[in-house]
Amino acid sequence: MPANLTPQYLEADRKFKEAKTVQEKMSALEEMMATIPKHKGTEKMRAMLKTKMAKLKEAAQARPAGARHGPSFHVEKTGSGQVVVIGPPNSGKSKLIAALTGAQPEVGDYPYTTRAPGPYMMKFENIKIQLVDTPPVAPEEVETELAELVKTADGVLLVLDLADQETPSILENLVLRLKEKRLELASENLAQPSEAGRFVKRTLIVANKCDGAQADENLAFLKEYFGPAYVFFAVSAARGDGLEELRKKIFRLLDILRAYSKVPGKKADFNDPFSLKKGTTVIDLARAVHKDFFEKFKYARIWRQGSLALQGQMVNRDFALEDGDIVELHI
Repeated sequence: MPANLTPQYLEADRKFKEAKTVQEKMSALEEMMATIPKHKGTEKMRAMLKTKMAKLKEAAQARPAGARHGPSFHVEKTGSGQVVVIGPPNSGKSKLIAALTGAQPEVGDYPYTTRAPGPYMMKFENIKIQLVDTPPVAPEEVETELAELVKTADGVLLVLDLADQETPSILENLVLRLKEKRLELASENLAQPSEAGRFVKRTLIVANKCDGAQADENLAFLKEYFGPAYVFFAVSAARGDGLEELRKKIFRLLDILRAYSKVPGKKADFNDPFSLKKGTTVIDLARAVHKDFFEKFKYARIWRQGSLALQGQMVNRDFALEDGDIVELHI
């Protein structure tokens, strides 16, 4: 049965999408509930509206007045890169971080278990990547402190719940609220450089709870609905499905390479690589090793796996590095 939505309902829906405060959103939702036709064709829509209202009230109660004066959202970067992990209540992001790092962030089956950002280290091959757990983000309101933390991150994991039928709506609203904070999430393949007044963050959307009922169907809908704008990767934090591949994707999300500095006459140390942005040159590595190598640089020799031409070949300061390169600096 068609919904046959009234002009009054459509106007209330527009107000909800444009609302910026919890009060404005709640007022619009109440107006939508009052004007939506009551028949079988709108049963699911009415149920979704009730759920949105309940979550909005829950979010407001979890953020009492003065809450913004709580714990600092600044997290000092360590390791080879910082990835901020965000997600709506009960998406399982804290459990996912625990599975990836072996650490034990506070995990609960109730909303808003995490109250302040917490850094944890994930091992990937011979480097460590910092994952920052964050308080749950309500799609109706994104805290300024959280947005500022995301802006300074090297990458973003957005964890969603495949078992939640409202996930598409949650993602849409979350993207809109982040844009209001001058923050855009984009697939690593589509991300454009940030510019004045606008921050674009390379983002991987982790579709958690892939072991649940209708998970495959819900994931297919997400991919079809949002198209190439976002990359979705399905995992189960509880069962461990997809976690090894997720570690690789997080590494690729950072857009970095590992380079190894070699002392003449000795073997390279593969346990402690330099983590550098892709596009880095030999002289950038020299600067990272020590200022003397940067200031007194003469030439370098490079060994590259899989390249017959680069097995100790002499290169200049502007030679572009790739992941796994071994570099011998000469001054």
